[in-house]
Amino acid sequence: MPGAASPVFPPPSRPAGRNSSSSATNAAANCSICPTHPAPPDTPAPVRFLPAFDNAVLGYHDRSRIIDAPHLGLSVAGHRTVLVDGRVTATWTVRDHRLRVSPFRPLSVAEQEAVRAEAQDLAAFLDEGIEDVRLDTED
Repeated sequence: MPGAASPVFPPPSRPAGRNSSSSATNAAANCSICPTHPAPPDTPAPVRFLPAFDNAVLGYHDRSRIIDAPHLGLSVAGHRTVLVDGRVTATWTVRDHRLRVSPFRPLSVAEQEAVRAEAQDLAAFLDEGIEDVRLDTED
């Protein structure tokens, strides 16, 4: 409405501990996922279980940053994949109350522990009565 007063909003508050006038610049500098301030190259990515046809694997023409050429067919075939340190390293299925992880390569002990922990979280999230989490490397 012409002549109406515009609403007055208080200025945004600054996060605790910030005393600089450019808090946006400071926030970007401390953000490890910002494209302009990426995490250091040696920062490990957490294990993630991806659903079938996930955009991270299927959404790009050049998928070499996330999946090796021999496994490209998995994404278009609808396999569920597991990322270890940001790379497709295994597939996963749920059948007969068992979440099964099938790695493409041997996993280190630390990687196995991380995969198992994330698989337990996924099993709880799915709420499908999963009674067992199994890595194909186990007997």
